[in-house]
Amino acid sequence: MQKFFSNKKLIALMIALLVSLGLIAGSMYASNNRNTPPFIQRIANDVVGIGGRLVAIPGDFARNGLDDINNLLDTFQENQRLKSQLDNLAQTKVQVQTLKRENKQLKTQLKLNGTLTDYSQISAAVILRTPSDWRNMVVINQGSAAGVKKGMPVMAGSGLIGRVVEVNRTNAKVEMLSTANKSSDRIAAAVETKGDKEVNGIITGYDEKSGDLILGELNTDTDIKKGNDVVTSGLGGMTPKGLLIGKVASVKKDDYGLANSVYLTPAASLNDVTVVTVISRTIAGD
Repeated sequence: MQKFFSNKKLIALMIALLVSLGLIAGSMYASNNRNTPPFIQRIANDVVGIGGRLVAIPGDFARNGLDDINNLLDTFQENQRLKSQLDNLAQTKVQVQTLKRENKQLKTQLKLNGTLTDYSQISAAVILRTPSDWRNMVVINQGSAAGVKKGMPVMAGSGLIGRVVEVNRTNAKVEMLSTANKSSDRIAAAVETKGDKEVNGIITGYDEKSGDLILGELNTDTDIKKGNDVVTSGLGGMTPKGLLIGKVASVKKDDYGLANSVYLTPAASLNDVTVVTVISRTIAGD
């Protein structure tokens, strides 16, 4: 039924269009015929004018509609180009920031390497650090082929970050000072106090909340103050003496006033590590 009415509307529209064209044609003939009275000519001219406008309306509508569609397409394409430019700009900005950070770390590492002239150094880059094992381990891109050996200390920035625990030919695993591994072979350290007196201890843990390392196994009445340097003691392994670990942040004492735990701020960032230096106990040149 609906199709029938639609067909009827179409037929009516066609008839109206044909009638309009017929009227226009007749009006044009009447207006051009010199024998037609002036009054009839005026009516014919008016009909021609009105008919012309009626016939032109669908064409103008179609033309304007096409112009609107073209404008819409142009706007959409320009919008896509602008979005692409913004994405490229954002990506470039991230790359620039990454390069700046890496450049800063490289400069710091070069400065550190310049102070370690008494030891053989092996520069390396971190190639893997998984979120699930973030505190415990990093993998570097140098191994036994470059002279890396198990037990060698690893530094980043201006301080110690860990020790090599596994060596392959082209890479090695570094256990971080912040490791949660209770069976780890801990780093022996010493607090440098006034009067060149050292207080020995062991790096026993890491406080995730504060980001401080914990120096334990202490039992001393020596006055340890905030800001004292904590360095490797050189005891029990391949770690040379005097490598900076951090600075004292706070001291925890027992009921007798003896220091039994020292919290220290790491000298190197344990969270943002991209380039490192592996230190050999062998003196350079030997």
